[in-house]
Amino acid sequence: MERTVKMFSGTGSRYLAEKIAVKYGEPLGDVKIQRFSDGEIYVEYEESIRGKYVFLIQSTFAPTDNLMELLLMIDAAKRASAYKVIAGIPYYGFARQDRKDRPRVAIGSKLVANMLTAAGADRVITMDLHAPQIQGYFDIPVDHLESSAVFLPYIENLKLANLTFAAPDVGSANRIREFATYFECEMVICDKHRKRANEIASMVVIGDVTDRDVVIVDDICDTGGTLAKSAALLKEKGARSVRALCTHPVLSGKAYENIQNSVLEELVVCDTIPIKPLCDKIKVISTDELFATTIRNAFENKSINSLFMRSKMANKK
Repeated sequence: MERTVKMFSGTGSRYLAEKIAVKYGEPLGDVKIQRFSDGEIYVEYEESIRGKYVFLIQSTFAPTDNLMELLLMIDAAKRASAYKVIAGIPYYGFARQDRKDRPRVAIGSKLVANMLTAAGADRVITMDLHAPQIQGYFDIPVDHLESSAVFLPYIENLKLANLTFAAPDVGSANRIREFATYFECEMVICDKHRKRANEIASMVVIGDVTDRDVVIVDDICDTGGTLAKSAALLKEKGARSVRALCTHPVLSGKAYENIQNSVLEELVVCDTIPIKPLCDKIKVISTDELFATTIRNAFENKSINSLFMRSKMANKK
């Protein structure tokens, strides 16, 4: 029996799923997602998916309805006798709750991994997890993509004369080191101390940025406070220009205002989460081709190693 691919989307990521389907060359399948008057979600596939590879595209950003939709879509696909059910989650919500760093707190990213597995997912495709070790929370294969696949060409086209990469915190140092190694340039670290979530108490720059064109790279931009403060500090330390690349534009609270009023030249984000056109400093790069390629390779049992920065660095040598 020849296996075929069917691709479906939840309501939260329809805008991205449509572009992925175009790049892949197959139309999105028909799935009915409705809500009862009390808000309860109802999912029904309107075509046969028996024996097929079913790819479900849905980011799990707030509200949690997006996560619940995905879980119900997985469950419905398994009950409809799909051969394999692959959850394509461009933005994996709850990833910031990746460890028990204080007494009596939940580990949300592990809980979500358990729910996806219990629902019946056979594989997960996601991008730039807040902590790479979250892959270990799954007992099913995880393809963990990197936004560098779309950011590298963008940075190369900027042709910045004195390029320097900046990590917005110590935890991002490894990611920044890969960028700096690839471009054979310097890196600095903005070391911050928080009083509480989304509130920075102090920040210092480790490294020299005098007359440098600085690019901050991070996985999430939430309120934009860290980016705005990092950019201001880098400019104070002598940076010629400061811009930021962030994979997931959560952009909550006063984020748009904070970015617009900051000294950032621009904030470049991926389309893993839909954004509002409220700030002309924000530019969006699509991940449609990256996910379409990954889906095709997963279906054809091919490697996706060529999509990663470390592979590109090996080819440069």
